[in-house]
Amino acid sequence: MPIGIFIIITSMLESILKTAIKLAEKADAYFSYIEGEYHLETVAGKEKKVTDREAEPATLAGLALFLGFNSRMDFEDYEQSGEFGHVLKRSRLRVEALYERKLHQQSPSGAIFALKTFGWKEKADDKTVNTGPAKSLKIEIIETGHQPVGSEKEVVL
Repeated sequence: MPIGIFIIITSMLESILKTAIKLAEKADAYFSYIEGEYHLETVAGKEKKVTDREAEPATLAGLALFLGFNSRMDFEDYEQSGEFGHVLKRSRLRVEALYERKLHQQSPSGAIFALKTFGWKEKADDKTVNTGPAKSLKIEIIETGHQPVGSEKEVVL
């Protein structure tokens, strides 16, 4: 990458990330942008919704690009150690919530895959909560009057 482009991108990134409020507004703008755009037209006396731009699914890479990051790794580094990392953590949570909503749809396999990449697990933790002393279970076999037979030949009527 030429140094001039790098300087321009770097200065753009610095201007975007100056304050947490500006970064949060930019993240909100991403979530508004992915909803798509439409306008209403009147056709034969009825209002009709006409799509100008289709809605898009929320993605972490899309969010990172929209915010001006050069890679998802840069996004994650800033999220962990950046001054306004809490804004990015909240934005990540919003993306995760959108995927979680898709679990209630007909075929949630894509959402399940995405949530696993967010660290979700299918199984509950194996850790059990021990609230007191272990209880023992005593099993006692009590025989009734009649014993089961080994074959039909042993049955007496």
